[in-house]
Amino acid sequence: MTRSLSRPSRRTVLGGGAVAALAAATGAAPAGATERGAAWPTEFPLPDGWLPEGITIGRGPYAYMGSRADGAVYRTDLRTGEGRVVHEGGTGLAAIGLKLDHDGLLYVAGGGGGTARIIDSRTGALLRTHRLTDPAGHFVNDVVLHGDRAWFTVSWGPVLYGVPRGRRGEVRALELTGDWEHTPDVINANGAVSTPDGRGLIVVKMAAGELYRVSLRTGRASRIRLTGADDVVNGDGLVRVGRTLYVVQNRDNLVSVWDLDARSRTSTLRRTITDPRFDVPATAARFGNRLYLVNARFTSPQTPETTFTAVAVRR
Repeated sequence: MTRSLSRPSRRTVLGGGAVAALAAATGAAPAGATERGAAWPTEFPLPDGWLPEGITIGRGPYAYMGSRADGAVYRTDLRTGEGRVVHEGGTGLAAIGLKLDHDGLLYVAGGGGGTARIIDSRTGALLRTHRLTDPAGHFVNDVVLHGDRAWFTVSWGPVLYGVPRGRRGEVRALELTGDWEHTPDVINANGAVSTPDGRGLIVVKMAAGELYRVSLRTGRASRIRLTGADDVVNGDGLVRVGRTLYVVQNRDNLVSVWDLDARSRTSTLRRTITDPRFDVPATAARFGNRLYLVNARFTSPQTPETTFTAVAVRR
């Protein structure tokens, strides 16, 4: 596969809504940041053939996006839309979901390879690889940072894996029990975020279109009651800001916006976000008052010549 390592083969830079530096994972943007970010682009390209699925943004105005083609990681400056490959990946690797920690480490879900990789976002160096599952018959899909671990979802098995955020500690396998019923031959667990009270995780069951609250102490999964819509089918990436939950429903080309109750037992549909630029968006990341989404284009040819973009919408 041939692609540019310094910038994509084409650029689309459009003015858009305001963006701002993110003060903390669920905090507000600093005063004055809205005006300063008014001219930042709302659409930018990725290299041809990139095959994106995951996106993560930290406190600085940089988005990191992984490649299903070879596990590489691309970084884009949100202020300009310019980007470059920061981690080269390799044959047989994939980067599905990924999250950037406050120390600059990227935790990357390895898809069908069954791994969790830890990459230095500043140098692009691969620091560690954890073998979570057998390299066949499993799919490590997404990751959320919570407490002292990075928790990885597995789509073809009723289990979460907790990788230590640091050099010490063992990987923990957490079996999903309670209301969770694994369905063979479909995508089960996909995106995940922490609950508003910090006591567990919210995990979307993609094919069934269900949301679950998961205890990280016991693995018990309790189904969240939905009000305003029957399901969140095709639910992929999740973003939570306070008690507002954003569910990216990829093949529906929309983001559903939900209000969670204090204990994440019920979720009420507030509205949906759609955009003509959506082309099967897989996951999203928040920066200021925008959501940035990568278009996975699952319904289009997945070739080295296929073009890909990320887009921003007001949240």
